[in-house]
Amino acid sequence: MTAVDHARSILRVMEHHAFVYRRTWQGSVFSTFLNPILYLAALGVGLGAFVDQSNPAGVEGVSYATFLAPGILVATAMNTATGESTYPVMAGIRWLKTYVGMILSPLNPRHVATGQLLWAGVRVTLGGVIFLGVMIVFGATDLPHALLMLPVTILTGLAFAAPIQAFAAAQTNDAPFATLFRFVIMPMFIFSGTFFPITQLPELLQYVAFLTPLWHAVSLSRGIALEMLDPRVAVINVTYLSAFVVVGLAWSYRTFSRRLAE
Repeated sequence: MTAVDHARSILRVMEHHAFVYRRTWQGSVFSTFLNPILYLAALGVGLGAFVDQSNPAGVEGVSYATFLAPGILVATAMNTATGESTYPVMAGIRWLKTYVGMILSPLNPRHVATGQLLWAGVRVTLGGVIFLGVMIVFGATDLPHALLMLPVTILTGLAFAAPIQAFAAAQTNDAPFATLFRFVIMPMFIFSGTFFPITQLPELLQYVAFLTPLWHAVSLSRGIALEMLDPRVAVINVTYLSAFVVVGLAWSYRTFSRRLAE
């Protein structure tokens, strides 16, 4: 197959996901769009008013809403990517076996894995665009900074989607997903700098936070939004997140190929 043939095959996988999404998008409205907006309104504006009142200097020199919004942006990308890369993958391989049907055509497991990853990127992009628009309305950023944060949001989603879809493909049932959400995603959401600077954590936990992909995403997003981006740190952040994408996709190729050959 030529490169064009491979690209067309991947697009066919994405077209399938788009077709399903057009029929089921109402079920994801709250988790993808409304939930992060409520977080920003309740914590950034509601709780933020008390935080700003008790600390006139602000958090890192800005209002709490301005500090919080870039973190919620990439945390939402993490949550969206995780949702798109767990149960849908299990359904495609085991429950509905749509992926099994795909490889009976000229598509192969690598096409399926790549298409699945890119579709997760599309979903993250849709949610990111809407949330960035809300940030602009709330005065938490402006259009030029929003345009710079969008690629960070997409990279964050891919960095989570790639290894998680590989993990999901390796499972025989959905029981491990609850463990993943409870003991990996949720602690990262809370302790990776989304809601407060990680300097508030004990020193050992700070080092743990540095190792999480979400901290690197928050560092990039917040650095852009607050115009505090250190170029050297940004290179490390991008490299770290990109490594998750590359390694995760390679792992996906192995797990998808093995499971779809059973």
